[in-house]
Amino acid sequence: MITGEIKNKIDSIWDDFFSAGMSEYLTVIEQFSYLMFIHSLDQIENETEQYEKFSGEKKDHIFPADKQNYRWHVFKNLPEEELFTLMGKEIFPFIKNINANEDSAFARYMKDSSFTIPSPQTLKAVVTKLDELFENKEVQARDMLGDIYEYVLSKMNSSGQVGMFRTPKQIRDMMVQLIQPQPMDTICDPACGTAGFLISSAEYIRDTFGNKMGDKEWDHYSKGLLTGFDTGSTMLKISAMNLMLHSIREPHIAYQDSVSKANEIEGQFDVILANPPFTGSVNKSTIAESLTNICATTKTELLFVALFIRMLKKGGRCACIVPDGVLFGSSNAHKALRKELVENHQLQAVISMPSGVFKPYAGVSTGILVFTKTGAGGTDNVWFYDMKADGYSLDDKRQPTEANDIPDVIARYHKLDAEKDRKRTEQSFFIPKSEIVSNDYDLSINKYKEIVYEKVEYPAPATLIAEIEELNKTIAEDLNELKKML
Repeated sequence: MITGEIKNKIDSIWDDFFSAGMSEYLTVIEQFSYLMFIHSLDQIENETEQYEKFSGEKKDHIFPADKQNYRWHVFKNLPEEELFTLMGKEIFPFIKNINANEDSAFARYMKDSSFTIPSPQTLKAVVTKLDELFENKEVQARDMLGDIYEYVLSKMNSSGQVGMFRTPKQIRDMMVQLIQPQPMDTICDPACGTAGFLISSAEYIRDTFGNKMGDKEWDHYSKGLLTGFDTGSTMLKISAMNLMLHSIREPHIAYQDSVSKANEIEGQFDVILANPPFTGSVNKSTIAESLTNICATTKTELLFVALFIRMLKKGGRCACIVPDGVLFGSSNAHKALRKELVENHQLQAVISMPSGVFKPYAGVSTGILVFTKTGAGGTDNVWFYDMKADGYSLDDKRQPTEANDIPDVIARYHKLDAEKDRKRTEQSFFIPKSEIVSNDYDLSINKYKEIVYEKVEYPAPATLIAEIEELNKTIAEDLNELKKML
């Protein structure tokens, strides 16, 4: 989350772009991202050099010996005219061809990229300010490209209109830890945006299994682990850069309208993690029939869940974010989708999230569905959790706080046997399938949660009247004193 000093620095850089006549926000984020990518390449090269120095083992380098002037720490000190010429004629063409394999996502989405910063003065100002920004420890955190893109979306005021807002990293990481992907799984996000879920999955696998993985697992990690689809060319470029910087050299990132007839993928993935668009509908004639067979609708929030079911292998697991309306909507399509999950697959958990999770970009109330595709039922009891805090304030500022239910959600989910005796007045509890069925497959936690009302003792009316009379007497005396002073 970009806040405070970081936000101010980015705003200042934005002002430099706009002062130079670059008024298109997507153009700005592209150029911003390219420069961040170039800086990150220098960081990776530094790490490689340090590794060689201490281990004595030789590794592949990004920058050849005769291209050292392409590195950020070298060119940032050049005069503005020289920097501008070098960037446009040499450095930018170089980064476009770093991974020149025509089949790679990076090559595919970078081939039509162009350097469009209009003047040496603007480039120098932006590079100087970015260099100051990179010195901040907060900016050195992973997935910063996505954080910057998220901030740009908020400035465009488009996130609430088109459903394009990133999932906070702590929520993504929680969902990954609920699913616990394995090194040889195939993982997909059919609405990948800036690849946040894919990166969280890769980080989890590397951190959990990295020292146990052999050549086969590492090769799969780099080439076969992750797949992402999106319909935005800018996001696909950012995804490709972001994943490459996280050691995913050949991710399967592709342009795809996932709910359209053009997407014929079925039974292919072990894991799906996603926060799909959920403000809008699609043209009925373009929707894949296999999705409308599950729920006859044009609403994206329903179609995407039906898509996840179709794309998973039998035994495949999914954790996805949905707006609250999916959990309790009364239309035939809403009920049909929930019935599909409960009757034909194994719905394991419904986690209700506080409405401030996506602030300041959206104030929608959302939940997380966790299920396994079986094709033969398996839902017995569904676990509900009422998450009240995610470690950040639930206002527009989203400052870190001590209140955080995420560790508890993860711990309880992986020890569900201990949940069976919890009462519905507690933060988590089980609901039997039969009760869900009798309630039209309603999955809203408020349908089942019991509220305990504390008995409040109020003073007797006579006591209250006496207190009011005493206050009136005091007020009258004070007014008299004021009159005397006048």
